[in-house]
Amino acid sequence: MTAPTVPTDVSARIDQLWIYPVKSCAGISLNEAELTETGLAYDRSWMVVDAQGEFVTQRELPRLALIQPAFKLGQLVLRAPGMLALHLALDAAEAPLRVRVWDDEVAAYDMGDVAAQWFSDFLGPDAPADLKRLRLARFDPEVRRLCSLKWTGGRESTTQFADGFGVLVTSTASLDELNVRLAQAGQGPVAMVRFRPNIVLGGVEAHDEDRFGPMHIETAEGAAVIETVKPCARCPIPNIDPVTAMVSPAVGDTLQAYRADPRLNGAITFGMNAIVLEGDGQMLRVGQSVSADWRFD
Repeated sequence: MTAPTVPTDVSARIDQLWIYPVKSCAGISLNEAELTETGLAYDRSWMVVDAQGEFVTQRELPRLALIQPAFKLGQLVLRAPGMLALHLALDAAEAPLRVRVWDDEVAAYDMGDVAAQWFSDFLGPDAPADLKRLRLARFDPEVRRLCSLKWTGGRESTTQFADGFGVLVTSTASLDELNVRLAQAGQGPVAMVRFRPNIVLGGVEAHDEDRFGPMHIETAEGAAVIETVKPCARCPIPNIDPVTAMVSPAVGDTLQAYRADPRLNGAITFGMNAIVLEGDGQMLRVGQSVSADWRFD
């Protein structure tokens, strides 16, 4: 049997791992995370929806950024300024619920009236009239929500409540480049969490991740393979300060000057959407080696 070809063009490492248990709420920085078919375990497993089941994000309610998740003793614990903590059992789910995230309508589970009231109390007072009453949904693990076959090359890959793909990859150098440009414009630096990545790579040049072929990650169990498939077009969320939920156009304006991507008709991009090819159940850890070949297309 022929041994698999090991990529040799690029050697990198995992600098950071992040998950965002509740879509558009704050993230959790991890030293290790389980890789699953849909991305990192518990990433975007919950989502806030309006009364019609339509997904709600920081685009409509920037204060979602202030909700801090944590895992403790088999629970997801959510904290927000001025609120008592909301405790949700990791295996909890109540009534079936149909929800919509972008163009996909999928089966999910409602997390109950206590969770609904908690989110409505925190977010509702400053929300538009149609977003006063909110509910929390959980992804149904029996559902297969497919990523865009156009971008996966016809391969079936799944995600939960992420915008479109299971993994988002960025690099430390890409953020450093942005912060240099922000400083030149008289603006302060920003943190990577604004871009909501799952895997942040070190040891590469700015935006090298744009041109990677499949990334092979050395794990204790073998090798996981993640392939970048689509540049990540950036919405206004990176303009939202995750500490204060205040909005400023500085980040978007700066990216506009150098990150227009012809692959997406000039949309502003930062980071690459990716899919999991191999490694379901393996553990990714900060510091692990990553190798890839350059992709020319």
